[in-house]
Amino acid sequence: MTVFTVIQAGLLVGGCVFMIMLLMAWRRNRKQEAQTKILPIGLIGGVANFCDTLGIGSFAIKTAGYKQFKLIDDQLLPGTLNCQAVMATVFQSLIFLTAVDVDPTTLVSMVIAACLGATFGARLVSSWDRQLIRIVMCGALLAIAGMMLAGQLKLLPLGGMALGLTGWKLAIAIAGNFLFGALMTVGIGLYAPCMTMVYLLGMHPLAAFPIMMCSCAFLSFFSAGGFIVRNRINSRAALVVAITGPIGVVIAAYLVKSLDMHVLAWLVIGVVLYTSLTMYRSWRQERPQALAAKEAEAASPILSGSES
Repeated sequence: MTVFTVIQAGLLVGGCVFMIMLLMAWRRNRKQEAQTKILPIGLIGGVANFCDTLGIGSFAIKTAGYKQFKLIDDQLLPGTLNCQAVMATVFQSLIFLTAVDVDPTTLVSMVIAACLGATFGARLVSSWDRQLIRIVMCGALLAIAGMMLAGQLKLLPLGGMALGLTGWKLAIAIAGNFLFGALMTVGIGLYAPCMTMVYLLGMHPLAAFPIMMCSCAFLSFFSAGGFIVRNRINSRAALVVAITGPIGVVIAAYLVKSLDMHVLAWLVIGVVLYTSLTMYRSWRQERPQALAAKEAEAASPILSGSES
């Protein structure tokens, strides 16, 4: 039995357990969720997961669509998004595990690192200032996109054809994926940073896909399961995207696999630039609330002192 067989078995078992939990949640909640509009939700979910397979990420697209048309209660949105991601990432992982001959040691170590980061590193990262993380990541991704663009224009020697890492490069990749897994707990997606890191370490851009997708698939089992247990989801919305999401994945996956090295590198640059822009937009949108919170925090000692 190979490592890839074990990973595939884990994905299938995890996906089946998740679907059983989701169907049970739907049976409990189907009366109060009867008004949920499944057609627009299914369409948005399918398109978002098509983009997700290209590395762009689905959460921002789904959130924008659901909020624009008032399809899902904001209180249930985080849990619903996590549940909608499970089957899509399982399909992504299964497809790219068989399509890319990535080194098993590199794959397994980076997947474990991401899971450990989400589990243990979350305690540290959750105390970090989310706004600072966003603006730093925005600047870092923008700078990296510039470097990658220079590589495409033959100004800098970047990228490579390797399907695995060893030595200090593997150590950097493990540490990086640990951090990216932890950052997912504060809403920073893993796909674009992982894709960028793998590319800069000299691996083939396509090698990033099974690594980042398996990382997110195994993470999503635990995060989505927690939301289902606490009943903080719209199970009807999650169930319909569990169907339409994998359809979008299959269409996009065969598009990605048919791209040559040069075009794929341009795709990575586009993904990184897009992610940098979304980071900046999130930072800018929440800046007034963050400044107001800091002002209130600074004023509270003064107020308490005057009361005494």
